[in-house]
Amino acid sequence: MTEKALIDGVSVAKEANVYFGGKCVSHNLTLPDGSRKSVGVILPATLTFNTGAPEVMEIVAGACSVRMGGEAEWRNFEAGQTFSVAASSSFDIQVVGTPMHYVCHFG
Repeated sequence: MTEKALIDGVSVAKEANVYFGGKCVSHNLTLPDGSRKSVGVILPATLTFNTGAPEVMEIVAGACSVRMGGEAEWRNFEAGQTFSVAASSSFDIQVVGTPMHYVCHFG
C-alpha cells in the first residue's frame, strides 16, 4: 500500500455503518485533532443521501454520477476526484458496474 493510500493516527469504529440494505457500508474514523472522516464502499445502485455537516467526497476507486439536491444535471466523478456537498442538503449518487470506494471528509 502506498503512503498516500493510508490515513495515519486514527481511531476506527469497529462497527460498520450499513445503509440502504448493505448497498453502502462505511466505518467512522476520528483523527488525533478530533476531526471525523468515514471510509466506505457503495455497491452498484442509485441512492439519496442527506447531509448534516458539509462534506467533501473523495473517490478512491471506481466511478459515480452525482446530482445535487434540487438540480437536474448529473455530474460524473472517478478515482482521484472529489465533490463537495453543502450542509443540510442532499445528493443522489449512482454507481454502475464496479463498487465505488470513498473517503468522506466532514466539516
